[in-house]
Amino acid sequence: MSDSLLQKCLARNIRMTSQRGTIIKVIEQSEDHPDVDLLYRRSVELDNTISIATVYRTMKLLEEAGVVERLEFGDGRARYEESGDHHEHLVDVETGEVIEFFDAELEEMKRAIAEKMGYDLVDHRLELFGRKKR
Repeated sequence: MSDSLLQKCLARNIRMTSQRGTIIKVIEQSEDHPDVDLLYRRSVELDNTISIATVYRTMKLLEEAGVVERLEFGDGRARYEESGDHHEHLVDVETGEVIEFFDAELEEMKRAIAEKMGYDLVDHRLELFGRKKR
């Protein structure tokens, strides 16, 4: 079982306030890839003392600590997800929906391409943009 986001934060000595705890809870419960505005709206439902500035500062702190990842899908909004298992993203260009997927064959292909070019693959990110077939 993997550590919760809260456990990861505590392991990195991130000072925990009740507001940060609420924001972390919202991130953990998110099944989508929320931006700061959406995180703020969800957080303030649980604690109306949270300001948007607090959400921005918390997300910056969590990103710098490596416990969340900032994602940019070309729509001008930074979105976030908890760091963890590697996966790719398929973005529906009409709805903005972000679909996570993992493909072992694709992973091997990326490693082989780097190897062929004389590199050891150390990290990568792949986003696919598509439209549902009609």
